[in-house]
Amino acid sequence: MSWDFRTIIEPFRIRAVEPIPLLDRKARERALARAEHNLFGLRAEEVTIDLLTDSGTGAMSAEQWGALMMGDETYAGSRSFRRLEAVVHELTGYPHVFPVHQGRAAERILARTVLEPGKLVLNNTHFDTTRANVEQAGARAVDLPTPGSDDPSYACPFKGNIDLANLEETLQLRGSEVALVMLTLTNNAVGGQPVSMANIESVSALCRRYEVPFFLDAARFAENAWFIKVREPGYDRWRLPEIARRMFDLADGCTLSAKKDGIVHIGGLLCTRLPQWAEKFRCELILGEGYPTYGGLAGRDLEAMSLGLLEALDEDYLRYRVRSIAYFAEGLERAGIPVVHPPGGHAVFADAGRLLSHLRPDQFPGQALGAAFYLEGGVRGVEVGSLMFPGARLELLRLAVPRRVYTQAHIDYVIEVAERVAARASELPGYRILREPPFLRHFSASLEPLEAYICASGRRESCAPSP
Repeated sequence: MSWDFRTIIEPFRIRAVEPIPLLDRKARERALARAEHNLFGLRAEEVTIDLLTDSGTGAMSAEQWGALMMGDETYAGSRSFRRLEAVVHELTGYPHVFPVHQGRAAERILARTVLEPGKLVLNNTHFDTTRANVEQAGARAVDLPTPGSDDPSYACPFKGNIDLANLEETLQLRGSEVALVMLTLTNNAVGGQPVSMANIESVSALCRRYEVPFFLDAARFAENAWFIKVREPGYDRWRLPEIARRMFDLADGCTLSAKKDGIVHIGGLLCTRLPQWAEKFRCELILGEGYPTYGGLAGRDLEAMSLGLLEALDEDYLRYRVRSIAYFAEGLERAGIPVVHPPGGHAVFADAGRLLSHLRPDQFPGQALGAAFYLEGGVRGVEVGSLMFPGARLELLRLAVPRRVYTQAHIDYVIEVAERVAARASELPGYRILREPPFLRHFSASLEPLEAYICASGRRESCAPSP
């Protein structure tokens, strides 16, 4: 249906509620100190509005909750798997479907079975766990983002595309070293930006020409399909399942975290049309996840995923989801927080590098802005910048909105918090790392704020303590 009212309404009714913690400033300061200034270390009861991630944090529908009671917990040959398999066959066309406990399990299986040390994986932009699994296998994760994707103000409709010229040159010169080409839909690391169908088609053609396998990281396939429908000429009359199927048909397989556009609390998929790879996946899955018809999940989880994959393609839901993200981005900009343009489908990305221009990348402006949002109003986001990706091109704070969880009033509250943070942005201190793990350091690193001082010019700056 069309919706021509100014007011964005949630296309659902709320029938169960959960209390939200409301801590005072002192309590939040104590909580952040206890977490060693890493927002991942905060406890649920210490966060008022949790925008850390949209992964597994959405609200399931009444139909999904009812489907839990239909879960078949048979170890091998579960009916619940057959239902999921039928949905995925229809959605993707892939003959080989493997459930896993979440998306990074699919990435791990893919990396352990088909990657070798020294090989290359080409991507529009690898996100954190994808990159870590590639590198853990000894391969090299190579990003080929489209030109302009590192400019937050550049409002290209498909800023998540891969750079086709760079891709073709790399395949031509180093094709024997390339193990895999991937496209991340939507492109999370550059602001949740979509990839066009034309770009997917071109990547598919290049991979066929150079005989390189092509996979999708399809965690947000439904949101990407929506952007194709409303932004790409020729697709406005296509149904969303048709657009999704066309995307999947162009690739040899996919990894998929169902905790995003599957709208479930746990679960993922690894799918392929390549029989030789499917056999490798099956053997590795049995080692780490379980039997291939449950893949580390309960039967009830498979049932919920079967429905969630379909509900994510509902046009009324996606219209509301994307418009509400745009509303959030508009509000943050009015509050004085610069954001990545155009707004994506799952999150608003604040341009911390621009807002906190007094901080260097190695002082982690995204982390500084995230800490300020939490201290000011209990809002938790996640840094997507030099802490997550050393040498990052952008210094961002991602505010990811869980699916079907928060109302417009909650978002208005976050915008009000943003106004207060923006008013004192020049005073925010940077951070430094005290301890970090060898992989995915942003999840568990210990940090401390840097002391602020007045330099000789009179400008307030942030610096590391003297060694």
